[in-house]
Amino acid sequence: MTIPGVREYTVRRARTSDVPAIRTLIEPLVAERILLGKERVVFYEAVQEFRVAETPDGTLIGCGALHVMWEDLGEVRTLAVARDWLGAGVGYTILERLEADARELGLTRLFCLTFEVGFFTRNGYGEIGEGVIDPEVYSEMVRSPDEGVAEFLDLARVKPNTLGNSRMLKQL
Repeated sequence: MTIPGVREYTVRRARTSDVPAIRTLIEPLVAERILLGKERVVFYEAVQEFRVAETPDGTLIGCGALHVMWEDLGEVRTLAVARDWLGAGVGYTILERLEADARELGLTRLFCLTFEVGFFTRNGYGEIGEGVIDPEVYSEMVRSPDEGVAEFLDLARVKPNTLGNSRMLKQL
């Protein structure tokens, strides 16, 4: 049964063939400096981290990725929804799926760097400051070349790229 006014979509694991559509979906957000741009190769390297939302006709309308940062810590990355699908629950559904994936992996905390504070707050995330990890773990994580880890650690080298964003965390 189809309910009038309800738009249908499904969320599934991304495939390599989705990478061009993912890039097209996030291009407007990169242009607005809401998301950081990435090279195509980075999306292929991380395709297994992505979930995508698509309509019954196969149109990609949303995406998001879960990146493992530490034994108990992951990051929600590149969460985006097509403009004409905003407010339809697509972002929530993708986030819910990424959180389920995180639990399945044994993660207990999820980090995000975002301008969308209201959305993440409504979904149980809170803004964080310093001291969310112990010094021993910090000394290990600081060795990572991953920009997301640098953002989580609030390292000075990423500050020009992240000005205005909020660092948020959720306990799963």
